[in-house]
Amino acid sequence: MRDSLLLTDAQIGNLPVLTQVGVGLGLLFLAPLGDMIDRKKLVICLELFLILALIGMSVSSNLTAIYVASFAIGIFAVAVQIVVPMAASMATPETKGKVVGTIFTGTLTGILLSRIVSGYLADWLGWRGVYGSSAALALLVTLLIHAVFPSQPGKHKGSYGALMVSTLSQFSRFAKLRRLSFLGALVFGAFCSFWTTLTFHLSTAPFSFNSSQIGLFGFVAIAGTLVAPIFGRLADRTSPERMQTLTILIIILGVLCGKWWQHSTIALVAATLLLDIGVQATQVNNLAQIYKLDETAHSRINTVFMVIFFIGGAIGSYCGVWAWRVGGWPLVSNQLLVFGVVALLVSILNLSASRDRAVART
Repeated sequence: MRDSLLLTDAQIGNLPVLTQVGVGLGLLFLAPLGDMIDRKKLVICLELFLILALIGMSVSSNLTAIYVASFAIGIFAVAVQIVVPMAASMATPETKGKVVGTIFTGTLTGILLSRIVSGYLADWLGWRGVYGSSAALALLVTLLIHAVFPSQPGKHKGSYGALMVSTLSQFSRFAKLRRLSFLGALVFGAFCSFWTTLTFHLSTAPFSFNSSQIGLFGFVAIAGTLVAPIFGRLADRTSPERMQTLTILIIILGVLCGKWWQHSTIALVAATLLLDIGVQATQVNNLAQIYKLDETAHSRINTVFMVIFFIGGAIGSYCGVWAWRVGGWPLVSNQLLVFGVVALLVSILNLSASRDRAVART
């Protein structure tokens, strides 16, 4: 894209930033509508706008149009954040973890696969072909949603302004939501920091891997993602708070693997697998817990959680790049360890609060 449009590195670098800003605004201003209007109609509407944005990106030839399309892609890509609470609403309390785990795993598997496939697709069809193919896939998804998804009318009867006020109030309403949002931000921050800096680490000596070789680590991440639903089912049968403490310990073990054997390919593969299993399983447990807070406010609660979640990812990416620049992989490992230990402390606090509530009921 940079070469074909004669853009600078800085101009190209603005594209993911604009998309991320769009995702944040979409989460804040569009995702809560899932509690107000029919979720099926909302998802289809967002998908149709996403298709237009992707097509616009594929035919754009000037920087302004590309910036607008990138921003729009981020805004309308939040359709998936309507689907997750929709699925949670249809699940029984006993199967909520399993259902959420399945949806969340599918989403993350798609994200990881897209990272791998898009590179090869760009070599074959060019960057415009990547966006055109994405538009075609989005159209297919829209048709499937229209054919398969049930209607699910919203339960909020007030105005859009009241909906937004109610969305913001969910943060102060539930102490558990505040804890899990902070925990989610820490875990996703570690995830983003690890993947951002792993590319740098693997491209330097003694590895000196090329882009294709580094991309193979994405398959390791997919393997880790596929394990996450198991923890969702376990959360349904046992205590999700206790299970969450275990999954964060898995994250810390993965970080220690990469820290102690930083020059071993096998150790870094193990670290990638453990970190991804821990992160995905922790987030499945997070979602399974927050969707039990209020059945009538799933979209609003999800919005609060996901906005803080993505803020944590942005902070994690920034911290990872800074740590790499200042101290290389050893400092990155220590930064990841700090995120993991703080997350463990928050999970222990959440477990303690859950036990206190159980004692108070007896």
